[in-house]
Amino acid sequence: MKLLVVEDDRVTREYLEKGLREQGHTVDGADNGVDGLHLALGGDYDLVVLDRMLPQLDGLALLTALRAADNRTPVIILSALAHVDERIRGLRAGGDDYLAKPFSFAELLLRIDNLTARSQRGEQRATELEVDDLVMDLVGRRLTRGGREIRLQPKEFQLLQYLLEHQGQVVSRTLLFEAVWDYHFDPRTNVIDVHVAKLRKKLEADGGSQLIHTVRGAGYVVRPA
Repeated sequence: MKLLVVEDDRVTREYLEKGLREQGHTVDGADNGVDGLHLALGGDYDLVVLDRMLPQLDGLALLTALRAADNRTPVIILSALAHVDERIRGLRAGGDDYLAKPFSFAELLLRIDNLTARSQRGEQRATELEVDDLVMDLVGRRLTRGGREIRLQPKEFQLLQYLLEHQGQVVSRTLLFEAVWDYHFDPRTNVIDVHVAKLRKKLEADGGSQLIHTVRGAGYVVRPA
């Protein structure tokens, strides 16, 4: 694979480049954000390993510019900023994974393999999400069930989209709240339950089977009836 390492610490960058080349990869390196962005935009890489704190252009700004250019190359963020809030910032900026320093090279290799395998299977971004006879068109922002169009409010659409993207997985209320409303979860709010109830009513109209299931004490899961 062709990889890009953007890391301003020379010792760390050379260590990564050497180790990745020993694994058979082609590796380019950059020691600042401006050069890293230039390479990432024009280099046709399979994956980018990106440091958070870079001179000239920091890692999150680089990542934001990359995604704004509709470049979907998988990115693993490396950072000494290990707090959960910082990891969330990195992932929300468009990072696909986040690995705190100091890190294990073996773990980095595993994460690279997982991300590139996902990419090669064509899982970067579906244009339609389906479960049973429910079809969500992400481009047209349209939802149908059994050919019947279902009109959703924007937050209802986002909520259902997140559940469909994690079909078969139990998703907690905390995760749903932070993913859809972009706030820290307040356990006193019932906004998730209210929106799920509205979604169920719309999806199950005209005798449709239940698709959103409650897992007591854990959250919600979308699966076929």
